[in-house]
Amino acid sequence: MLPEIQNLYDVWYPNRIAKSNESKQISFNELTNSIISTGPFYFYIIDFFDMSLSNISPVISQIHGFDSETVTFNDILEAIHPDDIEFVAKAEAVATDFFYEKVGYEKMLSYKTSYNFRFRLKNGEYALFNHQSLMLSLDDNGGLGKSLNIHTRIDHLSNFNTYKVSFIGLNGEPSFMNLYADEKNQELKEFSKREIDIIKLIGNGLNNEEIAEKLFISALTVKKHRNNILAKSDSKNTAQLIKNCILQGII
Repeated sequence: MLPEIQNLYDVWYPNRIAKSNESKQISFNELTNSIISTGPFYFYIIDFFDMSLSNISPVISQIHGFDSETVTFNDILEAIHPDDIEFVAKAEAVATDFFYEKVGYEKMLSYKTSYNFRFRLKNGEYALFNHQSLMLSLDDNGGLGKSLNIHTRIDHLSNFNTYKVSFIGLNGEPSFMNLYADEKNQELKEFSKREIDIIKLIGNGLNNEEIAEKLFISALTVKKHRNNILAKSDSKNTAQLIKNCILQGII
């Protein structure tokens, strides 16, 4: 095993469940509506207890050339671009800190973690992918059980990786976007559910008046939200905001 990949396991191992017995869990079907895809994608479920895979999408064969019946988690990790493995390890460390030190592990089932990295394709070339992960189960102590992972090819949208991590709130939880993977004690920029709703409606092409009517608020309130969203997301304009949100799997 490559040392860089071992670093990934070192992030996960201390927090995985001690035995295959999860007390807090949600079903795969409950999360299918949370899968946002802007290109070719596949998914699988990883069991952190023994690092086994299940529910592997057959599309993984078309994208990576892996046999969905025999592919292992290590096979998938080794397909990450060598120059991006360190970032993935840091991103997972940021996620660990976010859930166990910031918002609390009990909120883990209500968040989607998102970041981008380069993956090796079936033809041996590399392309930029968006990674989304949603925890399906935990034990009583917050030990990692099973996670739904979705990998979406996005190089048709951009070949530039920001090397940042976002946490998208589900079930009414706020979202936190564009965290640096190599900075500790950084400011968490919180996006409320209302702001995420507005971002999605902007992405659907609605103007301020149409958004206001949809959300039963004033157009002036929508304008204020838009200005706050642009500032917190470090976006110069709406076009950049939408592009960044697409790349992060928000819309």
